[in-house]
Amino acid sequence: MLTFRGPRMFVARLDSRAESAPLARYLLRAYLSGLPSGEDYRDTAELLLSELFANAVQHSDTPDDRRIEIRFDLADSLLRLEVHDADTALPALRTPTPDDEHGRGLRLVDELAERWGCAYRPCGIGKFVWALIAPATT
Repeated sequence: MLTFRGPRMFVARLDSRAESAPLARYLLRAYLSGLPSGEDYRDTAELLLSELFANAVQHSDTPDDRRIEIRFDLADSLLRLEVHDADTALPALRTPTPDDEHGRGLRLVDELAERWGCAYRPCGIGKFVWALIAPATT
């Protein structure tokens, strides 16, 4: 399901599967292509969306019929990405060892986003993780 809420917000619900990540990135590119300065956000936004989406798939213990919701919004020249899932465990930054196979995604988000955070969903089911991205400077 795809929707626009307001002049700049985009919302989509995708299957909670790793195979849905390319579609999430495609939808983000399509959203950004409709903005005058969309290219200024693209590389960082795609990377962070990939990380947040992968975390939602990996850590969410949801049945196959559940969806991950993605939202994009541009306000005050900051792109806001949100990834909603049905899991209630809030993510936390870790310090992975060199041998750890996981645990670096939120570090990337922390380094590349202007700000990020997480909260429980207002509907009472699950949480969402958000990141604010500034346009790239040339």
